Amino acid sequence: MVQVAVAQFAPGLDKDENLAVVRRLVGEAAGRGARVVVLPEFAMFTAPRMDERFVASAEPLDGPFAQGLGELARRHGVHVVAGLNERLGESGRISNTLVAMGPGGETVARYRKIHLYDAFGYRESELVRAGEIADPETFVAGGLTFGMQTCYDARFPEMTRRIVDAGADVLALPAEWVPGPLKEDHWRTLVRARAIENTIYVAAADQAGPAGVGNSMIIDPMGVVLASIGESTGTVAGEVTAERVAEVRKKNPALQLRRFGVTPRP
Repeated sequence: MVQVAVAQFAPGLDKDENLAVVRRLVGEAAGRGARVVVLPEFAMFTAPRMDERFVASAEPLDGPFAQGLGELARRHGVHVVAGLNERLGESGRISNTLVAMGPGGETVARYRKIHLYDAFGYRESELVRAGEIADPETFVAGGLTFGMQTCYDARFPEMTRRIVDAGADVLALPAEWVPGPLKEDHWRTLVRARAIENTIYVAAADQAGPAGVGNSMIIDPMGVVLASIGESTGTVAGEVTAERVAEVRKKNPALQLRRFGVTPRP
């Protein structure tokens, strides 16, 4: 068993201020017993629109923001998952990257967003380079295996299925789920669907408004909402257990009964 928390806030233009909020939220969650804390996509820096400011703000994975996350994880003895703007070797583009920091302060897993948000009038690919398709990176906490994906990835069921095939019991899903007609309903529906069809827990951490719809939540393998936040800044936590995953998979052996696998498209 491990206590998992999702932390919701509205990152802005000041990276130091964003890190200060992250420190407060992780400290709050850890103080309540959380051993894994999941923060939103672009927790390091978010502008009102995606433009060159995201590129200018980018840092390497050993930069100040990532180091701050590592120090925070070490101080509280927890795993911390958060999104940042990763600097690349090419001009004018970044990677939309998740890092998982372990209790020793080290990076234990990374994920670079594969499905870019070129939808609903947005063109994330103009400034972001899609991550390469590779074996999913996972980490272990409290005897459970955690995988990671980002925001728009939730609209692609095969993405989560690959992570489950890599052994994940819990999916950490940071997001900046942009508001719009029916978007909040899509968020709730898709997050629960990914948990139900894969018989896993989902810890979905969205940005608060105005950039995100909020509604961060923790879902169990039967689709039950264990904990959720509305629109405001804060944290909530829930217990995740290997026993619950096994119990649900015994009742609903969908992974065992499936007839199709997942193969990457070129």
